[in-house]
Amino acid sequence: MKTYFRLLSFAKPIEKFAIPYILTTLLFIFFNTLNFALLAPLLEALFLPAKQADLVTEKPDMWDVMATFKYYVHYFTSEYGSWTALKLVCGTLVVANLLANVFKYFSQKIMEDLRAHTLLNLRKSVFDNVMDLHIGFFTNERKGDIISKVSSDVQVVQFSVTSTLQVVFKEPVQLIAYVVFLFLISVKLTLYSLLVIPVSGWIIALIVKRLKAQATSSHQSLGIMLSLLDEALTGMKIIKAFNATEFVKNRFNQENQRYTRIIKSMARRQQLGSPVSEFLGVSMVAVILLYGGSLILSGTSELEAPAFIAYLALFSQVLRPAKAMTDAFSNIHSGIAAGERVLELIDTKSEINDAKDAVVLGDFQHSIQFDNVTFAYDTKPVLDSISMVIRKGQTVALVGPSGGGKSTLMDLIPRFNECQSGRILIDDKDIRKIKMSSLRSKMGIVNQESILFNDTIYNNIAFGKPSASIEEVEAAARIANAHDFILKTAEGYQTNIGDRGMKLSGGQKQRISIARAVLANPPIMLLDEATSALDTESEKLVQDALTKLMQNRTSLIIAHRLSTIQNADRIIVLDAGKIVEEGTHLELMRRNGLYKKLVEMQTFND
Repeated sequence: MKTYFRLLSFAKPIEKFAIPYILTTLLFIFFNTLNFALLAPLLEALFLPAKQADLVTEKPDMWDVMATFKYYVHYFTSEYGSWTALKLVCGTLVVANLLANVFKYFSQKIMEDLRAHTLLNLRKSVFDNVMDLHIGFFTNERKGDIISKVSSDVQVVQFSVTSTLQVVFKEPVQLIAYVVFLFLISVKLTLYSLLVIPVSGWIIALIVKRLKAQATSSHQSLGIMLSLLDEALTGMKIIKAFNATEFVKNRFNQENQRYTRIIKSMARRQQLGSPVSEFLGVSMVAVILLYGGSLILSGTSELEAPAFIAYLALFSQVLRPAKAMTDAFSNIHSGIAAGERVLELIDTKSEINDAKDAVVLGDFQHSIQFDNVTFAYDTKPVLDSISMVIRKGQTVALVGPSGGGKSTLMDLIPRFNECQSGRILIDDKDIRKIKMSSLRSKMGIVNQESILFNDTIYNNIAFGKPSASIEEVEAAARIANAHDFILKTAEGYQTNIGDRGMKLSGGQKQRISIARAVLANPPIMLLDEATSALDTESEKLVQDALTKLMQNRTSLIIAHRLSTIQNADRIIVLDAGKIVEEGTHLELMRRNGLYKKLVEMQTFND
């Protein structure tokens, strides 16, 4: 129940929906029940013997509903004739039915509004929290599982929670209304007939007992399938290149079959509940018909034939709310299981947050300093006691063997990761005491992989500055050597570049990324192997754009091709998480150390 009430909190302000829903539902239940209660007087008016038409009994107590109906039928029959009484009862029946359906429509409309409102709040909370999580979270989670929680799991929660609201209020009240009228018609027969409800409930409980565990497994399996689908679509070229199509198909189909088995098993249990409850109910109606009919035929029944027929019609309707509750309680297990997965994602908090006393970073003044910084992924050490200073206006390059910790070191500056010990200072301020939005606003980042969005070229360049004018965007594109090729595309700056920029070449994508960084105009640039994946011609254009980008800025570069950083003010060589060499290109070449070895290896290979 704790999970259910937490999910229900996303419907706030629930009173905006609950109060009108309760009112319209109560009115629907009243008029809907009245439709069946009017069946007895309708039959009285239709089949009242002529010799009884003149008999008008004394007006009964107002709480004796059935006797009151009968009194008025007799009254109108004796005063105005059977035809008039019949028309009056039929007219009342039509009006009651009209009002019942009007209030049913409004109650359902309100419930749909509540569903949409709950979905809006829940999905917003999930997505907002995902966007606030630290980068490290996404390296340990399947993307498909996150997508499954944000999309399908939230949808399941939406319907199960709001449907349960209907069951918690509407169906029990409707059931009570039917039972009350059954007691008004015959107490003895009603006590006997209601034995079906606890028996049915006990049997249904046995059927749906394992649904929650199966629902949890189904949601997990769907998340795995979405992950496999995402990986297949992303890596389509590699799959084709390595003739791995059948392998990928088999892996997806195995998970698909597992998911299908779980769904089939759940469906069998869910669908079994409704027929069982309906069979038990109809069996009980047959027993009542047999029992009550025998009493009427023998002349010992307290009920007249019209009242007994009305009783049977009303009792048959008791099955409907009972059946609805059975279906809802079988579905709620899936909703709670999905809800727990969604709440787990909402409850996951970022491990990297602004300090309570965090301040806004002003203009970058003089330096970035690493003070004895250590970092590890879980228990695996990556950086060990790193100390260095990057002064304003300097271009500093990080080089070294793969796995040496270069990218990890760079990721610590914008706080994508957090060092376990030591400090990183910007202008003598610990970055953990600076607001992250303020810190990152001072940095432009260009990665080896160009991260672009399925949008226009203009919107990709203006991504970090949506208010930028077309003139500003064009100026940034010129600096990035991108303006000319942009004009040659189908619609210029309004050309859509496709998913992840697939309509552009590697060099073009990288120059769009550089233009985005230029437009942001940050004082600090972080360049992570920005030219390593390019051909020679594209590399020259991109390198020229990077040179323009780094002018009058403080730059930290991770270099794969060492020829591109020979003019750096300082080169830092990392190996196994430690700084092993530091100096200019000429200084390091004279030392005959690791840097010279790396340069000679690349020169020989070239």
